[in-house]
Amino acid sequence: MAMQSPSSSSLISYGYKYQVFLSFRGTDTCYGFTGNLYKALTDKGIHTFIDDNDLLRGDEITPSLVKAIEESRIFIPILSANYASSSFCLDELVHIIHCYETKGCSVLPVFYGVENLDYFQFDFQFKIISTRISTEYP
Repeated sequence: MAMQSPSSSSLISYGYKYQVFLSFRGTDTCYGFTGNLYKALTDKGIHTFIDDNDLLRGDEITPSLVKAIEESRIFIPILSANYASSSFCLDELVHIIHCYETKGCSVLPVFYGVENLDYFQFDFQFKIISTRISTEYP
């Protein structure tokens, strides 16, 4: 479990269990960039959710992730080459954007290892996500 600094307890008292939620495509960045970012954040005492470490074996992934998203204050989606091709990642992003719009949570996207041409694909995928949000959260 991640270390907590004194500032962590004040965030928890405002209804946030996690200071940061990392959203990523595991096969793209888990053992490199995302793992290093997670370590750097937790080494600084920032309570960070990463699905590898905080989901208990036997948990249903989707309900556990939705709960972790709802209990997070800052989101860092790591938008890698294959992120948008994962329906699981896009479902996470739908919930993240919903929290951004309804709770005022911060979203700090990181574009990792993508070419300029890939931005068009991300723009198209985000338009699809926006449509899904308005449908799922009227």
